[in-house]
Amino acid sequence: MNELGRLEDLPKDYVQDLRDLNLVPLWPSLRGVLPPQVPTRQTQPTCWAYKDIKPLLLQAGELTPIEKAERRVLVLANPGHGLEKMQASAAMYLGMQLLMPGEWAPSHRHTPNAVRMVVEGEGAWTTVDGEKCPMSRGDLILTPTGLWHEHGHDGSEPVIWLDVLDLPLVYYMEASYHINGERQTVVPGQGDKQYARGGVVPSHVFERSKKAYPMLRYAWKDAKAALESLAADNAGLEQVQVTYTNPETGRDAENILGFYALMLRPGQTLRLSARSPAQVFHVIEGAVQAQIVASTFTLAEADTCCAPGYEAVTLSNLNASQAAFIFIADESPLHRKLGVYENRG
Repeated sequence: MNELGRLEDLPKDYVQDLRDLNLVPLWPSLRGVLPPQVPTRQTQPTCWAYKDIKPLLLQAGELTPIEKAERRVLVLANPGHGLEKMQASAAMYLGMQLLMPGEWAPSHRHTPNAVRMVVEGEGAWTTVDGEKCPMSRGDLILTPTGLWHEHGHDGSEPVIWLDVLDLPLVYYMEASYHINGERQTVVPGQGDKQYARGGVVPSHVFERSKKAYPMLRYAWKDAKAALESLAADNAGLEQVQVTYTNPETGRDAENILGFYALMLRPGQTLRLSARSPAQVFHVIEGAVQAQIVASTFTLAEADTCCAPGYEAVTLSNLNASQAAFIFIADESPLHRKLGVYENRG
């Protein structure tokens, strides 16, 4: 490959003339923005242990009332992007959110898409577009772009969940904003009950739902049952995995990020192929070891880690007698829309 000219090879007065006109020569930076074979990536393999996060999050509950926080969150920031940017990867934001008994996180809507993966606690709920969604451990709840949503807690113990948003992308596009609203009126109907059986969808007077997001809550009991049935029915299947989808369209549950649940059989080691999107792994049940590039992380329940794109990941179930269950978020829908998705095997 030819060595390209450097900026310092150019006369200083020429460079200054360019800058005065808001011009930049491409060739000194060409290899940086179009490197050979593998993209330049700032996302680093990073792990966040729940045992470290939880006491600090509970302390935040004592230090900052919900009225002063609106959303009481500790952001899981990837050091490769710089902590101040609050990114887990190029397109994903992660945060651990706390809601104390009796609290209400006020209604608002915003342009980034979000999901909530419930980590711990009972009695909380999220109302999305008028649908009240109970929050139990392992449940996935959507709050898609533009939909009103609020969080409340009628229980007696703290509730904590993992937020996953496409905020970095929307912010980069200069399209990120929110609007505050009034407390929502709950309307009848729960999508997770109406769409509880695969292949069977509601069709009132022979008409299908026109909602962009007909199902907002994906109960963990249903996802886990689907994984266990898949494993039992396919004893030779190596990768036991389900995708959270829109039940009316069959497409991804949201349009920028993809969400999945993965089961590792007792003692199983699984290599996930090198794909272009960055990935986030969150342990719902069990103990898992994750090997990402040169880093090896031991993950307990509720621990979270991330992997850069274009890298294979090896996951091992550390328990020889029980299955492990992992929630995965990635940037696949975005990559497919842009035409840059790759699976390099």
